[in-house]
Amino acid sequence: MPRPHPHPRPRPLPELPGVRHHHVDADGVRLHLAEAGAPDGVPLLLLHGFPQHWYAWRQVIPLLDGEYRLLCLDLPGFGWSEAPRRGHTTDDRARLVLAALDRLGLPRVGLVGHDWGAWTAFELTLRAPGRFTGLLALNMTHPWPRQRALIGTAWRFWYTALLEYPGIGRRVVRHRPGLLGHLLRRATTAEHPWPAEELAEYVSAGSTPEAARAAERLHWGFVVRDIPRLALGRYRGRRLTVPTLLLGGDRDPVIRPSLLSPTGAPADDLRAEVLPGCGHYLPHERPEAVAEAVRRLLPRP
Repeated sequence: MPRPHPHPRPRPLPELPGVRHHHVDADGVRLHLAEAGAPDGVPLLLLHGFPQHWYAWRQVIPLLDGEYRLLCLDLPGFGWSEAPRRGHTTDDRARLVLAALDRLGLPRVGLVGHDWGAWTAFELTLRAPGRFTGLLALNMTHPWPRQRALIGTAWRFWYTALLEYPGIGRRVVRHRPGLLGHLLRRATTAEHPWPAEELAEYVSAGSTPEAARAAERLHWGFVVRDIPRLALGRYRGRRLTVPTLLLGGDRDPVIRPSLLSPTGAPADDLRAEVLPGCGHYLPHERPEAVAEAVRRLLPRP
């Protein structure tokens, strides 16, 4: 059983009406869960992106809490979740999320992921398709992007070079927290500015020693495990059977619409939609569109 890093987290939790907070033991790692909606409602698991935590869903929660049981999980090492001492790859995150669902007694849930949460969600649906009724992936490519589109947009990921190298990335995030604020601001449009207090929350939470370490390991894990799989076409042997909708923004500076094309992907039901006038943080910029997509893809019985 992996031994988690100490994760004291003296920081207070942001307040959001109707949200209940508790922790789940996932294979020995204590993960924080923000829960809203009816306890007996249709369960919907929401996985945030970088450099956020459960509060990333703050505008989506009020739109859906009367219809679903919303389970907003802090990914390992972020928010108020502990980080395992070893293991920050996509495989590791998927394993811990499945362990959390087991501990919660949830055999099948709807799944919504944003950014790195969406990338983790793809691994979840490929690894355990029977556990998920559908996937809404926000601002993230699927595992079978067209090579031309991937090569043509690779330069847009320049900032990851500051985050990924072992021993360096954590220092950059820890001692240059302004980088996180810059990444958040540049990835949204001028029509959808961040409230100052929300931006400060993500910068503060994302630059703690635990979160800085998790950010470095998350990005490095992608470099050493996922990029080689993409380059070698290893995902081609895995078929997506869970109904999936990709939702992106036409002004996303990182995940361009060309990366969302489902053409040629080995999937039973994979669709993509692009929202005009939006950047990389759809839960913040267009929460009503996210809620509407959830209702279309994951209707209540």
